[in-house]
Amino acid sequence: MARSRAAYEYTEAEDKSMRLGFLLIAAGLLSLLGLGCCWLRPALQERGGGGSANCTVLAVRQLGERFACTFSCGAACRGTARYPCLQVLVRTSRSSVPALLHEDERQLRTNPKCSYIPPCARDDQENSENVTYKQKYWKEKVGSQPFTCYFNQHLRPDDVMLKRTHDETVLLHCFLWPVVTFLVGVLIVVLTICAKSLAVRAEAIKKKKHL
Repeated sequence: MARSRAAYEYTEAEDKSMRLGFLLIAAGLLSLLGLGCCWLRPALQERGGGGSANCTVLAVRQLGERFACTFSCGAACRGTARYPCLQVLVRTSRSSVPALLHEDERQLRTNPKCSYIPPCARDDQENSENVTYKQKYWKEKVGSQPFTCYFNQHLRPDDVMLKRTHDETVLLHCFLWPVVTFLVGVLIVVLTICAKSLAVRAEAIKKKKHL
């Protein structure tokens, strides 16, 4: 019995391999749990009840109201500037009710009243010029041409997005890499155990031949 136990004792290299495998298994499980609770679940809820549609611009206008944004001019230099509110109203192929267009979900959460938030510049005039350029883009370049937009009837029935922040590729990678990490850890542990078992059997067969 003592010989059998000694034969199955792992060497230092095998012990390190087992530890690495268990570490990868734990990391994969914790990553799945963390992403599921903190990121994946909200993203799926955000996408739930949503879909794509064809949108057509109905009106492009600037409101008189201005909003504050924070600009950075160095490591310890920050300030506040203002930008005008641009609204792009569209008609979707799913509904006859006009909807307000937004860049993506992040912009919608930041400022639900406006369709566009310019990169915050120190000069208010520069911010106004950026918004005016965007206004001309929607009026002249897009015009009445249909384009793909995204909506969520449960969360924001009166708003549509030009693009999704959480697309299928991002969700796939968030699920794929923790699973790959977990499977690699399992593979390392299984291969180490199998290699040790084969080595013990080979040693036992070798001893029997010498008897």
